[in-house]
Amino acid sequence: MAKTQIIAGPGSPQLVVTREFFAPRDLLFRAYIDPDLLRQWLGPRRMTMTIDRFDPRDGGIWRFIHSDGDDTDYGFHGVFHGDPSRERIVWTFESEDFPGHVCLETVTFGERGDMTAVRQNTVYQSVEDRDAAVASGMEEGINESMERLDELLGRLVPVN
Repeated sequence: MAKTQIIAGPGSPQLVVTREFFAPRDLLFRAYIDPDLLRQWLGPRRMTMTIDRFDPRDGGIWRFIHSDGDDTDYGFHGVFHGDPSRERIVWTFESEDFPGHVCLETVTFGERGDMTAVRQNTVYQSVEDRDAAVASGMEEGINESMERLDELLGRLVPVN
């Protein structure tokens, strides 16, 4: 199984997540923009995700709600910038628990043979915002999401 790399360099408002998957780029892209697939992998295992809105086009808005099963919901929303493509998705991301702290995320899909490298470059408004996000336990959520995505792809990729 591939390892997820999370880099939060000192003094930078940037967070970079990379991971390789044994799947074609088109399938990875679909996993990011097909709501039925997205809800199967995005977020920690202990949470269920509801997609309130999802319009993957330039200017389209999205909103997800993660529920922990104990009547606690966590909402997130943003806007797509540019039309998503199999090479790149750009969107803003804002936690409804921390309004006004918006980040810009660019997800790229680089195909290399039977593998696709996914790179998520997230730029926060400040180093403090990035550090607060890291301190919130996001690393666990990112790792679980990437593991869940890998499992989903394993069910979707045809076996030769």
